[in-house]
Amino acid sequence: MTQTSPPGSGIIVLTGAAGRIGRMLRDRLARPGRVLRLVDTAPLAPAPGPALAPGEEAIQASVTDLAAMTAACAGASAVIHLGGISGEAPWQQIAEVNINGTYAVFEAARRERVSRVIFASSNHAVGFAPRSAFPVPDYAFPAPDTYYGVAKVAGEALAALYHSRYGLDAICLRILTCADRPRNARALSTWLSPDDAGRLFEACLTAPAPGFRVAFGVSANTRGDVVSLAQARSLGYEPRDDAEAYAAEIIAASGEPDPDRDPLLAHLGGPFCLPEFDADRLA
Repeated sequence: MTQTSPPGSGIIVLTGAAGRIGRMLRDRLARPGRVLRLVDTAPLAPAPGPALAPGEEAIQASVTDLAAMTAACAGASAVIHLGGISGEAPWQQIAEVNINGTYAVFEAARRERVSRVIFASSNHAVGFAPRSAFPVPDYAFPAPDTYYGVAKVAGEALAALYHSRYGLDAICLRILTCADRPRNARALSTWLSPDDAGRLFEACLTAPAPGFRVAFGVSANTRGDVVSLAQARSLGYEPRDDAEAYAAEIIAASGEPDPDRDPLLAHLGGPFCLPEFDADRLA
């Protein structure tokens, strides 16, 4: 596909805009000359969240609706795809929303000649990577820990297909613990701050001709030698935040973590690797 305007300019479609990361990104990605076209099944304005800011548009639609997504992509230069079920769920739900929905986003982008799709993948695509494999390398072979993780692997495969066959720039971000602050000992290694999330997605929007990439998304944590940041940095991402600022408080509450004994630290996917996520326990 031919880029007709500078990377990151024009209309940027943001699916899942009412979700946690979507809300974080709205003001952090606002730029002169850029329109954020916000897509979610939840209403985006005026309730439940803030009114639309200048440079924002809202579309209430599901990512599974190919016709609606095709309309949303009209005239856009890039899509940031966050939309979907944000944790583990029964297979039928994951397949319909997270896999079929991701197909609809890529296909809509192709039909409307959008040049770039940034897919919010997850560390759960490689969640069963053991501590012995840390730091997990970019492009690590899939080792999903849940149906949710399987859907992220499927999304990465769709990104590769749409790049190779149709020429889309397709960046898959294996995001770790993106939250306002780290809440537990594991997150001291896996935290992605809201501001660093903004820096990461901005780098993906503006990197020239990235092609197909798979990169991890995490902050510059002192205890963060769990995944590679080489690909993210090659896109122009430079993290600035460090979960260590919260370490004393977390350790005072829960004690110093013991990687050799704590099952939450045995694999990259943390709690998603525990028996509580076995299929026969899903509601």
